[in-house]
Amino acid sequence: MKYPCLIDKRFCKTEIHVEIEPEGLDVYGRPLTPVVYDGKCNYQDKAKTILTAEKKLIEVTGTALFPGDIAPDLPVISGGMVTIFGVERRIVQGTKARNPDGTVNYTGLELI
Repeated sequence: MKYPCLIDKRFCKTEIHVEIEPEGLDVYGRPLTPVVYDGKCNYQDKAKTILTAEKKLIEVTGTALFPGDIAPDLPVISGGMVTIFGVERRIVQGTKARNPDGTVNYTGLELI
């Protein structure tokens, strides 16, 4: 059975460059090479204000959604960097939303 993709490609219009850092080390003890993805996504910005004792801080975060699996070789996405609108952001959380048969429906990245 073919499941419908919940993130439609025609709504993915924002150019993005993603570098996902895999967990672990290679046989020589070096960090593994990052997985690179260049393409389009559905990007949503959001901002929240955090009040501290000294001043208020505005934290801009965002969510990037991709149809399918952008890193099929990795079981989970735990960190990395994203360049979007010329600004570099850090990946805080990665989600691979799965269909009932185990295939990945869409990939979501929470950015800060």
